Amino acid sequence: MTLMVTAKLRNLHIAPRKVRLVAELLKGKSAEEAGALLNFTVKRAAGPILKLLQSAIANAKNNFQLDPNNLYISKITVDEGPKMKRWMPRARGSASAIEKKTSHVYLVLDEIDKSLSAVRQKKRLTVSAKASAPAPLSGATADKTAGEEKTPKPGRQELKAEIKKPAAVRGAKKIFRRQVF
Repeated sequence: MTLMVTAKLRNLHIAPRKVRLVAELLKGKSAEEAGALLNFTVKRAAGPILKLLQSAIANAKNNFQLDPNNLYISKITVDEGPKMKRWMPRARGSASAIEKKTSHVYLVLDEIDKSLSAVRQKKRLTVSAKASAPAPLSGATADKTAGEEKTPKPGRQELKAEIKKPAAVRGAKKIFRRQVF
């Protein structure tokens, strides 16, 4: 069983919808890769989330003696926090409500399991080998095509190129309507 390290950031004064844009970038990434990504993300929520990630890495290192290079973000959720109610004056003495939204961010780091990653790597290799291998011909079509050489049919683009006249001649007729001597 792997050990999961959590960290939480509460009452962040940024709307959850805006924080989720940054959080979605990090799901499944290694801790190092996520930190580098956050350093170059131009969103206001990137700074607090980077600080949260660094806190989670420090928790893993100091409290559980885990290697920071062997961690990845297994789960990151952004929930609504309390809303602060404010009022804005409007026309004819009325007022409209303004909600200043806050967010709660929960980050879970997990250890990369070496045996699990080896199995995933094998699956990737077999899937890519199947995709690159040519499809076998069935018995009936193999007999017909064995003696004959197939000439490739011209593609749609090649047919269009044969039919169309050169662009310079067509353009000249449209631009200059007088007769050419």
